[in-house]
Amino acid sequence: MGPSPREVFLRLVHGVADGDFDDLPDLYGEATDVRHPMATPQSEPLTSRRALQEHFTVPPGARAAVPKRRVVDVVVHEMADPEVIVAEFAYEFTQPDGSTAKVPCVFVMRVRDGRIIESRDYIDPIRTYTARGDLDRLIAALHENAS
Repeated sequence: MGPSPREVFLRLVHGVADGDFDDLPDLYGEATDVRHPMATPQSEPLTSRRALQEHFTVPPGARAAVPKRRVVDVVVHEMADPEVIVAEFAYEFTQPDGSTAKVPCVFVMRVRDGRIIESRDYIDPIRTYTARGDLDRLIAALHENAS
């Protein structure tokens, strides 16, 4: 028996916050169904560990540019199905001026034998791009998709 769904969830979100992207694909099963329903622009489902490796790949030169963030306001709801949890939390980004910006998230996850096999990750895209200082990138992507 592997780690519980709660433990896997916490490893995932803290790994993202800490920038430990190389180890994150190992939290997922070989076959997965990971979706980001609120992604803007829209994203395709991630259906394999390999797809998740690509998703989490940050070029070494770009790692320094990844904004500092931490996981806050965590509430994990355990369901009648022991494989499923609903987790509410926020990523709190630290801005260059020292202020913070929170991005609320809700993940609905199925974890089997210690690996994520399904996840629906609901993350506010506008607050995410704003907190990362990437709002111009979002606007450009929206213009590109509208053409």
